[in-house]
Amino acid sequence: MAKNTNKTSGLPIYIVNGPNLNLLGSREPEIYGRATLADIESLCAARAKSHGRSIVFLQSNKEGDLVEYLQEARGMSCGVIINAAGYTHTSVAILDALQMIAQPVIEVHLSNPAARENFRHRSFVSKAATGIIAGLGANSYLLAIDALAALGATRKKTAAKKTTAKKPKKNSGGRK
Repeated sequence: MAKNTNKTSGLPIYIVNGPNLNLLGSREPEIYGRATLADIESLCAARAKSHGRSIVFLQSNKEGDLVEYLQEARGMSCGVIINAAGYTHTSVAILDALQMIAQPVIEVHLSNPAARENFRHRSFVSKAATGIIAGLGANSYLLAIDALAALGATRKKTAAKKTTAKKPKKNSGGRK
Protein backbone atom coordinates (compact mmCIF):
# COMPACT_ATOMS: atom_id res chain seq x y z
CA MET A 1 0.00 0.00 0.00
CA ALA A 2 1.22 3.50 -0.83
CA LYS A 3 2.17 5.94 1.89
CA ASN A 4 0.28 9.20 2.32
CA THR A 5 2.84 12.05 2.26
CA ASN A 6 0.95 14.60 4.40
CA LYS A 7 -1.45 14.55 7.32
CA THR A 8 -4.61 16.38 6.30
CA SER A 9 -8.30 15.63 6.36
CA GLY A 10 -10.00 13.58 3.71
CA LEU A 11 -8.74 11.11 1.19
CA PRO A 12 -5.52 11.92 -0.66
CA ILE A 13 -5.03 12.67 -4.34
CA TYR A 14 -3.20 9.82 -6.05
CA ILE A 15 -0.58 11.01 -8.53
CA VAL A 16 0.57 8.12 -10.71
CA ASN A 17 3.59 8.46 -13.00
CA GLY A 18 4.64 6.07 -15.74
CA PRO A 19 7.88 4.92 -17.34
CA ASN A 20 10.98 7.06 -17.66
CA LEU A 21 9.56 9.88 -15.56
CA ASN A 22 12.08 8.90 -12.88
CA LEU A 23 14.68 10.42 -15.25
CA LEU A 24 13.07 13.86 -15.45
CA GLY A 25 15.54 16.70 -15.23
CA SER A 26 18.17 14.88 -17.26
CA ARG A 27 16.07 13.18 -19.98
CA GLU A 28 15.41 15.48 -22.94
CA PRO A 29 15.11 18.68 -20.87
CA GLU A 30 14.26 20.64 -24.03
CA ILE A 31 10.98 18.66 -24.16
CA TYR A 32 10.24 17.79 -20.53
CA GLY A 33 11.97 20.62 -18.66
CA ARG A 34 14.61 20.59 -15.96
CA ALA A 35 12.38 19.79 -12.98
CA THR A 36 13.03 16.36 -11.49
CA LEU A 37 10.23 14.05 -10.41
CA ALA A 38 11.19 14.84 -6.79
CA ASP A 39 10.79 18.57 -7.58
CA ILE A 40 7.33 17.89 -9.04
CA GLU A 41 6.37 15.80 -6.01
CA SER A 42 7.33 18.67 -3.66
CA LEU A 43 5.38 21.18 -5.73
CA CYS A 44 2.36 18.87 -5.79
CA ALA A 45 2.45 18.28 -2.04
CA ALA A 46 2.50 22.03 -1.39
CA ARG A 47 -0.33 22.72 -3.86
CA ALA A 48 -2.48 19.91 -2.47
CA LYS A 49 -1.89 21.19 1.07
CA SER A 50 -3.16 24.63 -0.01
CA HIS A 51 -6.43 22.86 -0.87
CA GLY A 52 -6.49 20.93 2.41
CA ARG A 53 -5.46 17.69 0.68
CA SER A 54 -2.53 15.34 0.76
CA ILE A 55 -1.00 13.28 -2.01
CA VAL A 56 0.18 9.78 -2.65
CA PHE A 57 2.89 10.18 -5.29
CA LEU A 58 3.88 7.06 -7.21
CA GLN A 59 6.08 6.14 -10.17
CA SER A 60 6.89 2.91 -11.93
CA ASN A 61 8.44 1.82 -15.19
CA LYS A 62 6.27 -1.33 -15.06
CA GLU A 63 2.74 -1.39 -16.47
CA GLY A 64 1.50 -3.91 -13.90
CA ASP A 65 2.62 -1.69 -11.01
CA LEU A 66 0.70 1.23 -12.49
CA VAL A 67 -2.43 -0.92 -12.78
CA GLU A 68 -2.07 -1.94 -9.12
CA TYR A 69 -1.67 1.70 -8.04
CA LEU A 70 -4.85 2.59 -9.93
CA GLN A 71 -6.73 -0.33 -8.38
CA GLU A 72 -5.63 0.85 -4.94
CA ALA A 73 -6.74 4.41 -5.74
CA ARG A 74 -10.31 3.19 -6.31
CA GLY A 75 -10.98 3.00 -2.59
CA MET A 76 -8.19 5.14 -1.16
CA SER A 77 -8.32 8.46 -3.07
CA CYS A 78 -10.50 11.49 -3.74
CA GLY A 79 -9.21 11.57 -7.32
CA VAL A 80 -6.35 10.53 -9.58
CA ILE A 81 -3.81 12.45 -11.61
CA ILE A 82 -2.03 10.25 -14.11
CA ASN A 83 0.90 10.78 -16.42
CA ALA A 84 1.10 7.35 -18.00
CA ALA A 85 3.99 8.56 -20.20
CA GLY A 86 4.64 6.09 -23.04
CA TYR A 87 1.86 3.80 -21.81
CA THR A 88 -0.63 6.58 -22.62
CA HIS A 89 -0.51 5.50 -26.25
CA THR A 90 -0.41 1.73 -25.82
CA SER A 91 -1.96 0.41 -22.63
CA VAL A 92 -5.42 -1.09 -22.67
CA ALA A 93 -4.66 -2.49 -19.19
CA ILE A 94 -4.25 1.03 -17.79
CA LEU A 95 -7.43 2.14 -19.60
CA ASP A 96 -9.33 -0.77 -18.02
CA ALA A 97 -8.02 0.11 -14.55
CA LEU A 98 -8.94 3.78 -15.02
CA GLN A 99 -12.46 2.91 -16.16
CA MET A 100 -13.06 1.22 -12.79
CA ILE A 101 -12.35 4.46 -10.88
CA ALA A 102 -15.45 6.41 -9.87
CA GLN A 103 -13.48 9.46 -8.70
CA PRO A 104 -12.34 12.16 -11.15
CA VAL A 105 -9.25 11.32 -13.22
CA ILE A 106 -7.05 14.02 -14.72
CA GLU A 107 -4.57 13.04 -17.44
CA VAL A 108 -1.42 15.17 -17.43
CA HIS A 109 1.56 15.53 -19.72
CA LEU A 110 4.58 17.78 -19.38
CA SER A 111 4.77 18.24 -23.14
CA ASN A 112 1.94 18.58 -25.63
CA PRO A 113 1.50 15.14 -27.25
CA ALA A 114 -0.70 16.61 -30.02
CA ALA A 115 2.26 18.72 -31.17
CA ARG A 116 4.64 15.77 -31.29
CA GLU A 117 5.02 12.56 -33.29
CA ASN A 118 1.86 11.03 -34.79
CA PHE A 119 1.97 7.95 -32.57
CA ARG A 120 1.59 10.24 -29.53
CA HIS A 121 -1.71 11.65 -30.83
CA ARG A 122 -3.69 8.65 -29.58
CA SER A 123 -4.37 8.36 -25.85
CA PHE A 124 -6.01 5.38 -24.24
CA VAL A 125 -5.95 7.29 -20.95
CA SER A 126 -8.12 10.09 -22.38
CA LYS A 127 -10.98 7.66 -22.90
CA ALA A 128 -11.32 7.34 -19.11
CA ALA A 129 -10.18 10.82 -18.04
CA THR A 130 -12.44 13.53 -16.67
CA GLY A 131 -10.04 16.09 -18.12
CA ILE A 132 -6.64 16.55 -19.74
CA ILE A 133 -3.90 19.09 -19.01
CA ALA A 134 -0.85 19.03 -21.27
CA GLY A 135 2.06 21.08 -22.51
CA LEU A 136 2.59 23.25 -19.43
CA GLY A 137 5.57 21.44 -17.91
CA ALA A 138 5.41 20.83 -14.16
CA ASN A 139 2.52 23.32 -14.00
CA SER A 140 0.35 20.66 -15.67
CA TYR A 141 0.41 18.73 -12.39
CA LEU A 142 -0.41 21.81 -10.29
CA LEU A 143 -3.34 22.75 -12.50
CA ALA A 144 -4.59 19.16 -12.25
CA ILE A 145 -4.58 19.44 -8.45
CA ASP A 146 -6.52 22.70 -8.73
CA ALA A 147 -9.00 20.99 -11.06
CA LEU A 148 -9.52 18.07 -8.68
CA ALA A 149 -10.04 20.49 -5.79
CA ALA A 150 -12.62 22.39 -7.83
CA LEU A 151 -14.35 19.19 -8.91
CA GLY A 152 -14.44 18.01 -5.30
CA ALA A 153 -15.93 21.29 -4.14
CA THR A 154 -18.52 21.18 -6.92
CA ARG A 155 -19.49 17.61 -6.10
CA LYS A 156 -19.78 18.44 -2.39
CA LYS A 157 -22.06 21.42 -3.15
CA THR A 158 -24.18 19.30 -5.49
CA ALA A 159 -24.48 16.54 -2.88
CA ALA A 160 -25.45 19.08 -0.21
CA LYS A 161 -28.15 20.57 -2.45
CA LYS A 162 -29.59 17.12 -3.12
CA THR A 163 -29.85 16.30 0.58
CA THR A 164 -31.44 19.64 1.51
CA ALA A 165 -33.83 19.90 -1.43
CA LYS A 166 -37.49 19.52 -0.56
CA LYS A 167 -39.06 16.32 -1.71
CA PRO A 168 -42.11 16.75 -3.95
CA LYS A 169 -45.43 15.89 -2.38
CA LYS A 170 -46.87 12.60 -3.52
CA ASN A 171 -50.05 12.67 -5.51
CA SER A 172 -52.74 10.82 -3.54
CA GLY A 173 -54.01 9.08 -6.62
CA GLY A 174 -56.35 11.75 -7.97
CA ARG A 175 -55.83 13.38 -11.33
CA LYS A 176 -55.09 17.03 -11.74
